[in-house]
Amino acid sequence: MVSEDYYELLGVARDADGATIKSAFRRLAMECHPDRHGGCTDKEAKFKSLNEAYDCLKDPQKRAAYDRFGHAAFQNGGGGSPFGQGNGAGFDGFSDIFSSIFGEFMDPRAQQANAARGSDLRYDLDLTLEEAFAGSEQTIQIDALATCEPCEGRGSKGDSRPQRCATCNGHGKVRAQQGFFVVERGCPACLGSGETIADPCPTCHGEGRALKRRKISVNVPAGVDEGTRIRVANEGEAGVRGAQSGDLYLFVHMKRHQLFEREGTTLVAEAPISFSTAALGGSIEIPGIDGAKIELKIPAGIQSGETLRQRGRA
Repeated sequence: MVSEDYYELLGVARDADGATIKSAFRRLAMECHPDRHGGCTDKEAKFKSLNEAYDCLKDPQKRAAYDRFGHAAFQNGGGGSPFGQGNGAGFDGFSDIFSSIFGEFMDPRAQQANAARGSDLRYDLDLTLEEAFAGSEQTIQIDALATCEPCEGRGSKGDSRPQRCATCNGHGKVRAQQGFFVVERGCPACLGSGETIADPCPTCHGEGRALKRRKISVNVPAGVDEGTRIRVANEGEAGVRGAQSGDLYLFVHMKRHQLFEREGTTLVAEAPISFSTAALGGSIEIPGIDGAKIELKIPAGIQSGETLRQRGRA
């Protein structure tokens, strides 16, 4: 395990956001990559240290533990170096850094996963001001690709079973020569699964998913506002033949209220009063957003358009 402070190693502040940490890591990793320095052992050690630091700081839970306990959070089985025996990364550690630097185009594992993963979905959710204030449970209906019921997501008809893909010979990856380089990518015939469907299901045509209307219950937290985005994990489109589902994103839109307008966390309402109340003072009652009555004291001599504040009440 690296003894140097992870933040100092990457050259970022302790309150740096994820994008800043990732940018610093990519820059330093490119500079210290062993292939660029003829297998220099010092550069290789620095490269591994950078990967260990980034592996910790890119994960919110690991980063929180590190911020609180430092390196002690990962000792004695608490985490371990990404190149050690603690998590069995080994070669995958270099593969992950390869993906971080060059992206999904050069990473066959990412290509395979994304090719079969279900798409994310968007739903525009209209809420009343009362629902946004108190929070609510909303039931929505969406039409999207879901696991095929007749074949249970296998993609095969009846008892037939998938067969080994003839294009990649079951490996899920194919290689192509480009000059001096050999590029490996996910098999386009089987989408990286290594299998093809000989007798496809007539309902889903071998994909293991079919269009279906679904009802989904969503808990909307109190205090949401116009433009708030709520992520519902794994409620998007189903993946191909059992692959990971996409996510559902709810975009909140506020309905117009008859009395109140919202300005951040403040509610504003126009309250008409009589001339005598304005001249002599008094009090009026207005309905709160929670249904309770709010008594508002009117000072004598108030002018039209003046603003009165009732703190702590909606």
